[in-house]
This record gives sequence, C-alpha cells and structure tokens, in this order.
Amino acid sequence: MGKLKLGILGSGSGSNMQSIVDAIEAGNLDAEIRLVMADVEGAKILDRAARHSLKGLYLDCSPWKTKLEGPAEDRCIELLKEAGVDTVVLAGFMRIVKPKLLAAFPNRVINIHPAILPAFPGVHSWKQALDYGCKVAGVTVHFVDAGTDSGPIIVQKTVPVLEDDTPESLHARIQVEEHVAYPEALRIIASGKYSIEGRRVRIG
Repeated sequence: MGKLKLGILGSGSGSNMQSIVDAIEAGNLDAEIRLVMADVEGAKILDRAARHSLKGLYLDCSPWKTKLEGPAEDRCIELLKEAGVDTVVLAGFMRIVKPKLLAAFPNRVINIHPAILPAFPGVHSWKQALDYGCKVAGVTVHFVDAGTDSGPIIVQKTVPVLEDDTPESLHARIQVEEHVAYPEALRIIASGKYSIEGRRVRIG
C-alpha cells in the first residue's frame, strides 16, 4: 500500500491525533498527515497540529449541528483532495458523515468509537456500558459506512470494568487503549494486507 496520506477531522482535544503523530514520529507508522480540520473554532486539535507544523483549518459546518452535509461537505472533500489525502481519519469528530464524503474516499474513512461494537453505539458509550453492568468495555476502530458506528471492524481492545469505576475513570482507561488501537489499525491499512468481505475485515 505504501505511505498513507492522512486527513484528520476532529472536534476536540485531538488526543487520538496525537497518538498517530507520535507513532509516525517514532517510525512505527508509515504515514504522513496532510491536513487537519476541526468543526469547532479554536479546538485544541488545531493547537496540536500547529505544534507539529501540520496544516490545520477550521471548517464551518453551519447551519447543521450534528452532521457534515451540504456546502461544508463539498468544501471538506475539496480540501482533502487538494491536500492529496487518501485516508480520512475521524478523531473525535462529533458529526455524522454523509454518503458524498464516503463515496469520495471509498473504504478509506476510519473512525474510533469508545465501545466494543456493536454494543453501545452513539454518545457516552462508556457510561452506557457502566450503567448496563458490563464486566468489560473497550474501543473499536472501524471503517465508516452509512450507519452509525456500524462499519466493518478493524481493531478492538478491551478493558475490565472495575467495581469502583465511575464514568470518568472507565473513560480514562478506555482512552489509553484508544491511543494504541488507532495507530495499530492504520498500520494494517498501510500494509495493504487486509480485505473487506461483507462485515468482516480479514487481516493478513
């Protein structure tokens, strides 16, 4: 497959982007970040991008609150293509991406979700797992499809749910695994040694 050319979309602090940057800088991931975009003005992910001399932009997604659609989606695709991106990484991007973006990068839009999918899609999944009484929780990296957190799974990591866990403590432990799982999934994609067969991602 060769070196991945990443475009990263985020809304918050960018800790998952940082794990990808760290893996690239350590020589553990054959990739380069071509563009970072945030849908929130002043998002910390853009500060992280600047500290690593990465191109970062604010993407105005109004009037929509929860999705990337219309002129903003068109602009996003245009900017990603101009930057030579071949793989789109959703790193805490709090919007639903729509079919036009998925069609522009077929089977090359990747997301991370703090749960063992298909359990607990949607928001605050670690709290859902705790409230449900789960004994394990975790994280999933998956290809994005037209559903919500429903695409083919690339990597999953688990953590135990402890008896004295709070939503905050469980989430913090899941985030540690997120920062392992995302670079691992991107290494698989960079290797080219995988295939997507229906819902399954076969590796090797």
